[in-house]
Amino acid sequence: MSTIDVEGANQEAFGRIINGEPWVIDIDIARRVIPGLKNKMLLHAGPPIQWNRMAGPMKGAAIGALIFEGWADDEADALKLLEEGEIDFSPNHDHDAVGPMAGITAPSMPVFIIENQRYGNRTFCTLNEGLGKVLRYGAYSNEVIDRLNWMKQVLAPALKEAIKLSGGINLKEIISRALHMGDECHNRNFAGTSLFLNEITPYLLDLDLSSKELSSIINFIKNNGHFFLNLSMPAIKSMLDPAHNIKNSTIVTVMSRNGVDFGIRVSGLGDEWFTDAAPIPKGLYFPGYSEADANPDIGDSSITETGGIGGFAMASAPAIVQFVGGTAQDAVNYTKEMYNITWGKHKAFTIPYLNFVGTPTGIDIIKVVETGITPVINTGIAHKEPGVGQVGAGILRAPISVFNKALRRFAEKIGI
Repeated sequence: MSTIDVEGANQEAFGRIINGEPWVIDIDIARRVIPGLKNKMLLHAGPPIQWNRMAGPMKGAAIGALIFEGWADDEADALKLLEEGEIDFSPNHDHDAVGPMAGITAPSMPVFIIENQRYGNRTFCTLNEGLGKVLRYGAYSNEVIDRLNWMKQVLAPALKEAIKLSGGINLKEIISRALHMGDECHNRNFAGTSLFLNEITPYLLDLDLSSKELSSIINFIKNNGHFFLNLSMPAIKSMLDPAHNIKNSTIVTVMSRNGVDFGIRVSGLGDEWFTDAAPIPKGLYFPGYSEADANPDIGDSSITETGGIGGFAMASAPAIVQFVGGTAQDAVNYTKEMYNITWGKHKAFTIPYLNFVGTPTGIDIIKVVETGITPVINTGIAHKEPGVGQVGAGILRAPISVFNKALRRFAEKIGI
């Protein structure tokens, strides 16, 4: 196998990534639209994992999901079902979906439907609850369940009708604009959320909503600076999926964590996961918490870095360091470093501070192993015990071992 064959495959993968056109076209109930999502099944973030190995935040989110679904009346009922193996678990990524942090997707949860209008594929993600004590961080108190029910009964139906009236909303365009307004579209989404709210509000005003309902919806989105995260994630996944399963490509199409394992998938290596222990982020903690309380990294949200934004675009978002730690120059340096391990520069996602150069896109396992430079990810930090929630935010590096494993498998596959 020649180098040119690999280069050609990688160029094809890179082209498919940057040419994707993700639009949010609808909202529906997960079981109706997500392929393979069955009753008594929960989807989760990261590589495959079962209940007995799950981290505290994912266990907490699973408990909350069972209560939300009505499969359990309380924590004790939920634990009984989970410990007896009555619930099936499967990675979001096996079902064209993503979810932040624990990433639990239950059958009756509303999900965004994103369509890549260049290639025709679809991806899915739940709606963002906000920060703090929320299901995705492992909290499952009454206020968490009440919020999820309001989102299902009030927020999602209104957004569904508004999106339909709009004819769909171009997420690639919002991400591009948000990068010019101080976001990196992973841990900083103020601009993206504002841009989405600006797009959807005229259509919300056209609906037959009471003033109370309309106010609650607009204020929920306005006051949730992370709302756009659950749109940026499936948007980027929809751009990456057409680049998967390209023969001889060494481009990474998934990076994800389940709170125990960090895993990647590589375009030319199919759906095999290459995993190692998930690291604990270094960052800033809420008052009263420290690294001793932190769970190892968790969530599908590193799909953003996989597609060239998030930590790879931190030079666009120097204010992110107020949330995750470090200095503004650190943010610039992280982005510059990532050009050493990526295939090219994104033509739509550009960085004003770097004279509008495209973000580093297309992680190449060969370049990671050759340079020893690993992808940088900025992330939220969940408490290691179920039921607590978010305790901070920070930065971590993907473990180089997973890239070494993938490259060894690639060499075996092509006969080196």
